[in-house]
Order: sequence, then structure tokens, then C-alpha cells
Amino acid sequence: MKFPRECLVPLSLATLLALSSCTAIEQRSAIDRLKPCKSADGPSDGYCGTFEVFEDRQAKSGRKIPLKIVILPALKQKSAPDPVFFLAGGPGQGAAALASQLKEPFRLLQTDRDIVMVDQRGTGKSNPLECKPGKKEDDEDPGDGSAFVKRLRGCLDSYKDKADVTRYTTSIAMDDLDDVRRYLGYGKINIYGGSYGTRAAMEYVRRYRANTRSAVIDGVAPPDMRLPLYMARDGQRAIDILFSDCAKEPSCGERFPRLKERFLDLIAKLKVKPQHIRYVHPRTGEEKDLDVKRLTVAGILFTTLYAPTSASLVPLLIEQAEKGNFSGFLALGSAFDPSSGSLAQGMHFSVVCSEDAPRIQPGQVDQETADTFLGAEIAELRLKPCDFWPKGQVEPSYFTDIASDVPALILSGQLDPVTPPSWGEQVAAQWKNSKHIVVPATGHGAWSSGCVLKLMSKFYNDGTAAKLDPACVQNVKRPPFFLGPSGPDPMNGTKSAAGDKGGEK
Repeated sequence: MKFPRECLVPLSLATLLALSSCTAIEQRSAIDRLKPCKSADGPSDGYCGTFEVFEDRQAKSGRKIPLKIVILPALKQKSAPDPVFFLAGGPGQGAAALASQLKEPFRLLQTDRDIVMVDQRGTGKSNPLECKPGKKEDDEDPGDGSAFVKRLRGCLDSYKDKADVTRYTTSIAMDDLDDVRRYLGYGKINIYGGSYGTRAAMEYVRRYRANTRSAVIDGVAPPDMRLPLYMARDGQRAIDILFSDCAKEPSCGERFPRLKERFLDLIAKLKVKPQHIRYVHPRTGEEKDLDVKRLTVAGILFTTLYAPTSASLVPLLIEQAEKGNFSGFLALGSAFDPSSGSLAQGMHFSVVCSEDAPRIQPGQVDQETADTFLGAEIAELRLKPCDFWPKGQVEPSYFTDIASDVPALILSGQLDPVTPPSWGEQVAAQWKNSKHIVVPATGHGAWSSGCVLKLMSKFYNDGTAAKLDPACVQNVKRPPFFLGPSGPDPMNGTKSAAGDKGGEK
């Protein structure tokens, strides 16, 4: 430990007492500014608190926002001084809100350094711009968006006395984050950003390079991505890989022949004539009527592709849907519905309508969604709120000034339907001290796949990716496809001792 210069005095009883006092000052840590978390606020071994910022940072007056902070303190007594700041996705997820969920998976990173989670303004408990669906929307056809748009109009009206929604953009939030860093007493910090959090991380690095030691960006969504313009294109890539992988796996290929052609035939028929069904709602248990449209199936399928475990159900779900049974698709749609989760949709549209939508030119959606299973409808639906949502100011350099020399580990999932490796490659080409690792058989968010957390830990400890050996990620394999309601083929397509083919015929 280095002592402050004023502590270097001749040793006597008095000076020893002074020295112990100086040592205590030197050892004062970020958690001294917080309190042990209560069960409702975060993990029992974490430290919780708030830090206030002006909503209008330029005026430095008016409404203040208490930013929720959770710190998971380093487990080692002699830990590294530079923490990891975790930036959540969405946009609309709160980082501190995820602390209890991520505590165990991130324990390896917590061994050596503090993990700091701050609910970005407009999320979690930092003046959240929530807009949760009501019962009417819960009953709505997943392929229809009229109640969705009406709800957002109502939510926007409700924010009038609560927030200026033009003040919730990424750049402003990263200025908040650096204020939190300074308040907690940290010097240089490390960043982890996932999904939209990668955009936030890149903006923090751009604005505060001097305060950044290293960065991990996982599932890259750069500022010029223009959500949701490329969702259909990137989703089509993911499902084409799924069809190809099923055909190559003997048990899946034999069980579900011509899967791509059958799927295209299914959605083509639903486009011409939606299928009326009576089904049991997976959340409420009530019996309901529904006209299943092409977009109903396509939209649910897109979210299913985020995780290889859920994607392993897709061949079976397509076969069931061919027979008129859509219960599996609807159950997955309910489970993966972002509007029913913790996403603060008001904050989401404050970002997207300010940073993405204005850069989408007329005709681009039709051009980029042509010949895809999603088509243009989902992108058009997600852009509708931007017709009336107030837009914040974004400086032009936000989109163009992304080159950096910060040491960076860039992660991409090979099967990711929304931030595929091409986005990581684009950033890696401009970040000269980076290493881009594409993790096989992995969807959206690579941190939990195989040995990736160990690679992240080594990267943070080294402060560079130069000596990182990514060979271990090649051990990650796609989960076997479900061949029936009971699951995958237990013999994985090999013959049993009796000579029978494993799995369903």
C-alpha cells in the first residue's frame, strides 16, 4: 500500500496513531458511501445507495434524479483498485435491478474487483419511465400493435410531471455514470456492456477515455446500428443457420426434413389466411380466441432465437403449427415478451426515437427487410411511437467518432439474431487494441457461454487482450434439437446396441 505523503513522518507513539488514522483514510472505499442492501434493494452481501444528478445537466437546476447504485464488493482482501461497471441492455434495463440475478454468475469477476451496477436514468429505480401493458394489451394478438401504440401515448402523457423524456439519451446517461464514478472515489474503471450496454460503453469510452482502463463489449450494438432497421436481416441469418444445423444433425434432419421450405409455406399460408384458434392463455390460464397471423408466428420465433436452448424447440414448434397447434409458440411468446418484463419502455423510446429512428431514411425498412421471415411489420411497429415521441439532441460525433485505443475484448455469439458477429467486426476494425472473439453455438450475450467468463476475468486482470487464448470457446456446442415433447434424441442420432435408431421417427 502507498501511504499519503503527509503520513511519512518519524515513528513515535503519536505518529503511529496518526499513521493508523492516515491508513484508515487511505483504505476508505466506495462502499463506505453506501449502506448494506436490504432484501428489497439488492443482494444481502451487496451495498446499496443513490446519487443525485440534475435531469437537465446543462442548466444544473430543476428536477433531480436519484440514481440507484449497487456494489458487489471484491471478495479478495487485497483486491484491484479498478472496479467493473456493468452496463445493462435494452435500452431500458436497469443494471442495479439485475444485481441479485447476476451475483452468482459474476462471482468469478467479483473475486478480484468490485462490481458496480447503476440503474441508468429512466430505468430500474432511477426515475423509471415504465410503461407496462394492461389487461387489454395482454389479450391482444401478438401480431397486432394498436394497443401497444395507444399505451405508449398514454404513458407519454403520464410523464409530463415526472420527466422530460428528451433528457434520457445515452450521452447524458454516461455523463451521469462518470459522476457516480467520481462520487464513489474510483480512479480508472473497467466496463462491461451487453447488447445496448455496448453502445453505452462505447459512448463512455469516447467521452471519458482517460478514466477507462479496459472494456468488454458483448453483443455489439454500435451507435450507427439504427434500431430496428437490421433486425429482420440479422434474424434471417440466424434462422438460416438453424435450418442448416438441423439438416446436418442426423436425428433432426431425418425427423424434420425440408424444414425451411415447410416453415416458409406455413407463414405464407398464414399471411393469406390467418388461422382462428381457441387456446389457453399461458399466463392467465383463461381460454381465448385468436387469429394467428404470419407476424404472430414470425415475431415469437425471432425472440426464441436469442437463446440456443429455446431455439432447440423451433423445428418441433413448426411441425406442431403445421397441424394447427400453436400452443408452444404462444407459450414461448409469453415467456419472452419484453413488454411484460423489467424493460422501461419509456426510456427505450427516448433512446431509439432520438438516436436511431431519425437516421432511417424512407424506403430503407422495406429494402432491408425484403425476403426475410420477419418482413417489415415489426420494424414499422417499433418505429410508430417515434412519430409522436419527443426527441433529444444528439451530437453528430456520437455516430462517427467511435475509433478507440482502449484495451477491449469484443464478444459475439455466432447464432445471435440481433447483434451478430458482423457488428463486432465493424467495431474491432476501429478499436486497434481489441480482440474479437466469436463464440460458437451462442446466441445473444456470450458472457455465460462456456469459458467466456474465465476469459473475461483474465482480460480484466491483465488489462489487455494481447495474451488471451480463445481456443476454449470451440468446446461450446449447440444444444440438440427437440424431436418430440420429451426432448432431444438421447442417442444423438446414433444406433443403440439393439440396432434401433434413437429418437422419434
